[in-house]
Amino acid sequence: MHRHPVHPPATTRARPSAMYRAARAFAIASAVAVALFFAALAVGVVLYARVARNLPPPEELRARSATFLSTKIYDRNGGLLYEIFDPYGGKRTVVPLSQISPYVRNATIATEDANFYRHPGFDPLSVLRALWYDVTERRIVSGGSTITQQLVKTLFLTPEVSLKRKITEAVLAAEITRRYSKDEILEIYLNEINYGNLAYGIEAAAETYFGKTAAALDLAESAFLAGLPQAPALYDPYAHFDAAKKRQRVVLQLMVEQGYITSAQAEAAAQQALNLVPPRFGSEAPHFVAYVREILEQKYGTEVLYRGGFQVYTTLDPQMQAIAQRAVSEHIAQVRDTYHATNGALVALDVHTGEILAMVGSADFNDKTIDGQVNVALRLRQPGSSIKPITYLTAFEMGWTPATVILDMETEFPDGANPPYKPHNYDNKEHGPVTVRTALANSYNIPAVKALQFVGLKNMLETAHRLGITSLNRPDYGLSLTLGGGDVTLLEMVGAYQALANGGVRLPPTPIRRIVDSQGHVIESLNPNRGEQVVSPQHAYLITSILSDNKARLPAFGPGNLLEIGRPAAVKTGTTDDYRDGWTIGYTPDLAVGVWVGNSDNTPMKRLPGVRAAGPIWNRFMKEALQGVPPKEFVRPPGIVTAEICTVSGSAPSEVCPARGTEVFVAGTQPTDPSKDVHQLVRICTVSGQRATEFCPANVVEERYFEVWPEEFRPWVEKNNIPQPPAATCSVHTFAPIAVIERPEPNAQVAGLVQVIGTARMGDFSHYVVEYGVGSSPLGWGPVSAPVGSMVDRGLLTQWDTRELANGLYTLRLVVYDHRGNSVESRVLVEVANPTPTPTRTPTVTPTPTRTPSATPTRTRTPAPTPSPTPTPTASPEASPTPTPLPSPSPTWTPEPSPTPEPTAEGGP
Repeated sequence: MHRHPVHPPATTRARPSAMYRAARAFAIASAVAVALFFAALAVGVVLYARVARNLPPPEELRARSATFLSTKIYDRNGGLLYEIFDPYGGKRTVVPLSQISPYVRNATIATEDANFYRHPGFDPLSVLRALWYDVTERRIVSGGSTITQQLVKTLFLTPEVSLKRKITEAVLAAEITRRYSKDEILEIYLNEINYGNLAYGIEAAAETYFGKTAAALDLAESAFLAGLPQAPALYDPYAHFDAAKKRQRVVLQLMVEQGYITSAQAEAAAQQALNLVPPRFGSEAPHFVAYVREILEQKYGTEVLYRGGFQVYTTLDPQMQAIAQRAVSEHIAQVRDTYHATNGALVALDVHTGEILAMVGSADFNDKTIDGQVNVALRLRQPGSSIKPITYLTAFEMGWTPATVILDMETEFPDGANPPYKPHNYDNKEHGPVTVRTALANSYNIPAVKALQFVGLKNMLETAHRLGITSLNRPDYGLSLTLGGGDVTLLEMVGAYQALANGGVRLPPTPIRRIVDSQGHVIESLNPNRGEQVVSPQHAYLITSILSDNKARLPAFGPGNLLEIGRPAAVKTGTTDDYRDGWTIGYTPDLAVGVWVGNSDNTPMKRLPGVRAAGPIWNRFMKEALQGVPPKEFVRPPGIVTAEICTVSGSAPSEVCPARGTEVFVAGTQPTDPSKDVHQLVRICTVSGQRATEFCPANVVEERYFEVWPEEFRPWVEKNNIPQPPAATCSVHTFAPIAVIERPEPNAQVAGLVQVIGTARMGDFSHYVVEYGVGSSPLGWGPVSAPVGSMVDRGLLTQWDTRELANGLYTLRLVVYDHRGNSVESRVLVEVANPTPTPTRTPTVTPTPTRTPSATPTRTRTPAPTPSPTPTPTASPEASPTPTPLPSPSPTWTPEPSPTPEPTAEGGP
């Protein structure tokens, strides 16, 4: 049988072809990759060779001398203050690695370059990262430099930041590593690095800070010094010892992590006391220069600062600086032994520019016993009462005025789970109701605490931050903050006062006017328009008005005190608990100056308050610095008005205000209502002894003088036995006196026994009588019945027997009396018309008129429903020249409890 060949499926036939193609592609890709690798390698080698060819020989590493320029710092007049020498211009002693403490070597490697002995002189990842950022983000990142690279940057390269520089740095570092051993590189690095304070190299640093050789440094000292080169100004042991100690802990921890020491060794070294050698500083303004250096280093870096050849023109006024240093040093010398006040600081600012004109950081920079190298003007201290203007400024923004009255009386303020807070005044006295002007000018503590309670801590802190006091940043402040219970710096405080002096425009304090580089280009200059309106000019002026009021502060400071300098000046003092800090801060229209006096170790002075601790320095500096300068008044901004007030109450004065004065206000906030004055004439009812009502008769009302204080002042009123008007209104005269005859009605005809219906009511009621007389205008009156001693409200007053009367017109009268003879009456004209006339006896005697009031209130109205004539006062009756027929006179009466319906006695002739 013929068999056909069996062919595999198409897929089977295709498989060898796909595998072949895949293998071929892999081979091609591998070949390309290898080619690219070798090409890149070749390019890298060529590039490396090209870069290396143009670099200075690494052999110059030891011999290369400094060729860069030093930075010079000038005062505002162009006088040289200080020269920041190049790294080879300071102290430097080269020592071999064998004469350097192993602790220094290990601490430096652990801190600066943990892989120093393992890498080829640079960190490849760092270079790749720089390349990646250059390609993706068009920027170069710095950092991550090895010890070798740092040496290259210091000795060979410019401070530019670019990819080319980064590659050049890496290549040169690799070349140096190829030609030098690691120990040689480390030795050169430790002999060249800047440790601050002109100490270049570890030997100079050991001598500068500890007075010993590099070989003698122990672990604590080595770790301390190893942390300085990263930022010599920021970690300056003399200016920022605490920061340097924190940096030491970081170094020790890195040494633990890398196995150089144990945790126990690190902790022991951290706790070890360091005995620093006092520095010597060749400048007339050492603290100011150090402050400028710190700012420059933060902004431009140490490389540029020490190699850039900058010319830094500062704001310092050399004449003011000299005055300031003398004033501080000489005063401290006077009070040091007697009052244990060993140190002081002063800052002076130009009000209109914020420029620092003078800065004294201590009484003696070179006095180790007072930590003289520490710039106390930049250290946190408690400001005492000098912070109070910030509280009152906030209150002004929330509606208070200089005339607002606060009760200065000991008060307990709740403090959560803690015991109540109970502040006291410096003089341990209570001053009663005082205006804000008086409270702030005399620095009373209790009103200041009440002011802070009114504005709230959050609002007060917000105001402080606007004024540049950013150190107040804790979340747990209490009401004592307004008495200085928060830490601030003298520079911050003077900066805040500068804004008050400048109409609320803040200019951050600055020590630099302009910076010129080595090529003569101005790279930085002070912007004259950098001010910010942080407080309204009007509210700033209110504070200035109070702080410059010499008369207002007399109760606390007396005449001719240290706060008066012979020209307008606003000033505030401050004293902290136990006299640990004494402050005086003040300003003229052009110059703001603050002074602190105390002890760097925070020990208390001996009962030396701010006005006597810092006041003499402030007074002397102000007078000497402004000598020959014409005095200037503070300019009142638009929107400020002057208004008359009662100086006791702060309100618009009433007619009986005993003391009047004027006060300044933001327009629209001045008081205008005299009725709110506490000095008032109050109408008192002499019957009830209570406040008179409109119903009290005039002859029982007296106007009496009172100081009518609000309810919140009651504790002080009671404590001082100050009479207050009664709170209640008259309980006797609670309604209008009423005398109304409702029936008979006017012009009615009556006969026989007539019931007289009506109302007889009156405050302090005594009795009422019902009488009658002949005609419409009787010349005399006869009683209808005996006087009645109880009030009647729309009921039976009496009965009138008309049977014995001749027919005709008669006037019926109701008179209501109080116990003081005041009366109100009502009359009704009626016609007697008895049906059977009975002869009427002619009166033989004119009846004696009953007593009538000399004056009757005119406000009595006739109540509804039946209108009747309005009662009017009647004159005392007089005997008629012609007898008028009247009933017989009534006998002497005795008040009866109520009217009786029985007929009254018959009328007489």
